[in-house]
Amino acid sequence: MKVYMPDREWPEPYKAVIEELKKITDPITGGDILDSGVVAGLEVSEDTLKIWLKFESHAEYNITGESAIAYSKIIGDIMERFALVKFDNVYVYDLANNIVGKFENKRGYTAEDVLSGAGRKK
Repeated sequence: MKVYMPDREWPEPYKAVIEELKKITDPITGGDILDSGVVAGLEVSEDTLKIWLKFESHAEYNITGESAIAYSKIIGDIMERFALVKFDNVYVYDLANNIVGKFENKRGYTAEDVLSGAGRKK
């Protein structure tokens, strides 16, 4: 995992991910999730993206109320932007390294397959 720092010099595969993360809004602050400090770290490989978020999924203040809704929205937005569209496998972790969001393309579908309905049961 590479710790996210705004002024860090990022390898090329990370730059595209960071640009896309800038488009995800933090519902609590209204800014993007990078500027609001939600993203703790990243790991990018050819077909896998791992993102660590700065929260503890088992902490009481994060599993009730607005924080839980905000983190759920952020995790959903990450999956929508990256899962199958850019990466076959996307994992979102909390600070304790617990998986809080997971997508694995075990069947080898492409984004085009999904959009066209391929693999859907009839």
